[in-house]
Amino acid sequence: MKPIITVDRLGKAYTLGHTVDRHATFRDALVHAAKAPIERWKRRFTPPEKRADAFWACKDVSFEVNRGEVVGLVGRNGAGKSTLLKLLSRITEPSEGVARLRGRVASLLEVGTGFHPELTGRENIYMNGAILGMKRVEIKRKFDQIVAFAEIEEFLDTPVKHYSSGMYVRLAFAVAAHLEPEILIVDEVLAVGDAQFQKRCLGKMKEVSEGEGRTVLFVSHNMQAVSTLTQRCVLMSKGRMAMVGPTPDVISEYLRQVGDATREQVYTAAAVPNKPKITRVELRTSEPNNVQMNGRPMEVHIELTTPVPINGARLSFHACNTMQEPILYFWCHDTEHPMAREAGTYKLVCRVPKMRMFMGDYTLRVHLKEQAGGKEFEVLEGICPFEVVMYGRDREGGWYKNTCAYLEEGNWDVSKVG
Repeated sequence: MKPIITVDRLGKAYTLGHTVDRHATFRDALVHAAKAPIERWKRRFTPPEKRADAFWACKDVSFEVNRGEVVGLVGRNGAGKSTLLKLLSRITEPSEGVARLRGRVASLLEVGTGFHPELTGRENIYMNGAILGMKRVEIKRKFDQIVAFAEIEEFLDTPVKHYSSGMYVRLAFAVAAHLEPEILIVDEVLAVGDAQFQKRCLGKMKEVSEGEGRTVLFVSHNMQAVSTLTQRCVLMSKGRMAMVGPTPDVISEYLRQVGDATREQVYTAAAVPNKPKITRVELRTSEPNNVQMNGRPMEVHIELTTPVPINGARLSFHACNTMQEPILYFWCHDTEHPMAREAGTYKLVCRVPKMRMFMGDYTLRVHLKEQAGGKEFEVLEGICPFEVVMYGRDREGGWYKNTCAYLEEGNWDVSKVG
């Protein structure tokens, strides 16, 4: 059986715009105006790939997708993912190569794709279905399922220009997923929906691929979703296909590339003469480039400088998700680890034997205060970003939990260094 999608050396080149020289003279302007018609003529009849100012958004991409397969498309921003999807969706023509899609295609590349803002939700369902090549009787048969999935019953006869972005994407995805295309192309638009809707979308895509034998091309920066939904991925880098293969291997390579864009893993600040101060926080993850493998050790090194003794010092830190919600909590009390009982600089090291969280991006929030009910000296938020890249069963067979938990005090070492 032939692959449902065949991409052969596909590429797209664009002509870069040029800025106007602010220091150009009147003579320069006249010369430019005289040459403009000739330049326009050259641009019109010269292929983009032969122009000196051509920019290749996508170049030499080749892969195949079999019927019923869910394939992920991953890569950093600007890697060429969206351009490739536009080529496959026939939104733009390629500069070179060919893409063969053997079946009806439904694309969801941005919020409200194919919707008319002045039409109601009901009218847009029928219009979008017609654009996808569905007959009216087919749309009518699926209509109630689409409305129920999108949860817009109350606003069904309201123009979609009054919809929120979340309502827009719910309706757009519901139409695309329920009108039975052979190929469903989904870009990062699901990031607009809430967590519950994203979960339902992933379930629906799994259902249409496994249960109904349809093909899904899925683009996302959420590696959790990619690893759950796909078995094979294509990695894009600088407009070219860097890798194609099993999802775990491609995700590992993608995370390595992302890690090359280093984020600051060390927070530093100068001491102040009149109050205790956190002067350094260093995060040491299990992998290079701020990457923490789930279930492996992690260390947090904190330096505290105080010009005066602290009455019952308490230092703690949270690991917070992207919504700044605390997921894990670790603390160190003077009653158990004597510290800051006199002026000076103290180094605290918290060794977490097994950092267990879901995949995702996190930061640290660090607190320094006196004993319960006492002064709060400092709260540092959003520092030392890191990414958890794997989750699953631990050695005891239990599932890792993604809830705020006062798990343990951690293994703390406290020493005076100055």
